[in-house]
Amino acid sequence: MSSPNLINSSAVMAAGTMASRITGVLRDIAMTTALGFYIVSDAYSLGNTMPNVLYILLIGGALSAVFIPQLVRRMKDDADGGAAYADRLITLVGLVLLAFAVIAVAAAPLLVDLYATGAYDESQRELATAFARLLLPQIFFYGIYALAQQVLNSRGVFGPPMFAPIANNVVAIATFVLFIVIAGTSAAADGVLTTDQVALLGIGTTLGVAVQALILIPVLFRAGYRYRPRFDFKGAGLGKAGKLAAWTLGLVVVNQAGYVVITRLATLANVNAADAGLVAAGLTTYQKANLVFMLPHSVITVSIVTALLPGLSRLAHTGNLRGVGSDVASAMRLVAALLVPIVALLLVVSPGLLVLLFGYGAATPAQASTAGLITSVFMLGLLPFSLFYVLFRGFYATEDTKTPFWASVLMNVVALAIAVPLFYAVTGGAQVAALAFGYVCGFWAAFIASWIVLRRRLGFLDVRRTLAGFVRMIIAGVVTLLAALGTQWVLVSFVTGGGLDNRIGVLINVVVVSGVGALAYLGCARLLRIDEIGQVVGLLRRRVRRASADPDA
Repeated sequence: MSSPNLINSSAVMAAGTMASRITGVLRDIAMTTALGFYIVSDAYSLGNTMPNVLYILLIGGALSAVFIPQLVRRMKDDADGGAAYADRLITLVGLVLLAFAVIAVAAAPLLVDLYATGAYDESQRELATAFARLLLPQIFFYGIYALAQQVLNSRGVFGPPMFAPIANNVVAIATFVLFIVIAGTSAAADGVLTTDQVALLGIGTTLGVAVQALILIPVLFRAGYRYRPRFDFKGAGLGKAGKLAAWTLGLVVVNQAGYVVITRLATLANVNAADAGLVAAGLTTYQKANLVFMLPHSVITVSIVTALLPGLSRLAHTGNLRGVGSDVASAMRLVAALLVPIVALLLVVSPGLLVLLFGYGAATPAQASTAGLITSVFMLGLLPFSLFYVLFRGFYATEDTKTPFWASVLMNVVALAIAVPLFYAVTGGAQVAALAFGYVCGFWAAFIASWIVLRRRLGFLDVRRTLAGFVRMIIAGVVTLLAALGTQWVLVSFVTGGGLDNRIGVLINVVVVSGVGALAYLGCARLLRIDEIGQVVGLLRRRVRRASADPDA
C-alpha cells in the first residue's frame, strides 16, 4: 500500500480514535477530579486495570495479531466468505471469556494479592478487592467488542469500532460526575469510601464497557454479517490459529508478568510517599502518564497499522515478501515523521499539560505536575515503542508469532533490570519515574532487535531510505526541542512565571510553546524534504479545499 493510500485509509480511523481518546482524556479528568492520585485512587485503578490485563492475557493479543490474518484468508478461500469460521470463532472465544470472567470474579482477593503491594493494610486491600469484584466482569465485554472489531476490520469496516469507546467514556464520565455530586472531592483524600460509593464507581465503569461492546452489534448487521452460534469446532481450521496464538499468548504472559512487577512497585511507591509525607505518586500517576504517552501512538500508529494489516496479510499470502517489507518501511517512516515533533514538544510541556488536565478537585497541581514529569520520561520511548509495534505487524502478517515473543522477553528483561534497582535507589515521584525509564530502555532494545530480524526474514526493509528519513526527522526534532525550550524559558522568565496554581499562565506556556515548536518542525520538514509530512499536509489541504467548495460535504 502506497503512503498516500495508507494515509487516506487511516484518516477515518484516526478521526474515530481521536474522538474516543479525547473523551477518554475527559474521562480521566473526571476520575482524577473525583479520586485524585491518592491510595484510594490506586485501589480503583488497580481494579479497573485487571480486566484489561486478564483479557489481554487470555486472548486479546491473539485476536488482534492472529485472527485478522486468518479471517482475511478464510474470506478469500471459503465459499461462504469466512462466515462459518467467524461464527465458530465468536462462539468458542465467547464461551471461554464468560467462564474466565466468572472465575476471575471469584478469585478477586487472590488477584489483588498478586497485583498490589503487600504494604497495603487490611482496609486498603479490602477496598481494592471490592473494586475488583465489580470491575472484573468487563473481561467478557472487552472480548465481545474485540471480536466484533476483528470481524468488521476483516470486512473492510474500520470506522465504527474506533468510535464505539466514546459511548464507554460518556458513561464513565457520568459515573464520576455523579460520584462527585454524592461524595464530593474530599472522600478520596480522607481514604474512606462507603459501600454505596464503591458500588457506584464499579457498576458504572463496567456498564460503560458493556455499552461499548453492544453498540457494535447493529454495525455487524449492516456490514452483512449475521452471527449464528456454531459448536462444530473440530476440523474447522481453528487449530492453526490456535497454534499461532500460542506464541502470542506467551508474549502476553511475558508482558503481564512485567506489569505485575510494575503494579506492585507503583502501589508501593504511593504507600511510601504517604508515609514520608511527600506528594502522592503511585499507580494512578503511572497510568495517567502512560495515558498521555499512549495518545499519539493510539491516534497515529494504531490507525495506520490497522489500515495496513489486512493488506500485509494479503501480500504475505501471495508470497510477496518484498511488498510486505516495502509497506512496513513506508509505515515506519510515516509514523516516525508524525511522532518526532510530538515527542519533542511533550518532553517540554508535559508537566504543564497534565496540570491543565488533571490538577482539579481531589487532585492537586503538584500531583498532576509529578505525573507530567513522568510523562516526559515516557516520551523518550515513544518512537521505538511505536516503531516496534509496526514491525510486529510485519511478523504477524507472515504468521510468525514466535519472534515477537522473544522480542517482548528482551524488552521486559531490559526494562525490569533497569527499573527495579533504580526504584529502590530513589524516593517519592522519582520511584514512579524509574519504572517509566526502565521501559524506555526496553522499548529501544526490542525495536532494534526486531528491525534486524524482520529485515533478514523479509529480505527487504528499505533500510537505507528509512534510515536517511529518520536522520532528517531527528534533526528536525532536535530543532523543535530547542525552539520549545527557548520559548518556554522566555515565557517563564518574563511573561507567565513558573507557578503551577496560575492556570492561565500554564495554559499560555503550553499553547505558545507547542505552536512555536510545531512551526519549527514544519519549517525543518520542508527544508529537509521530509516527504511524509508533505503528504499529510497535502491531504489536509485537499480536504479543507473540498470542504470549502462544498460546505455540505
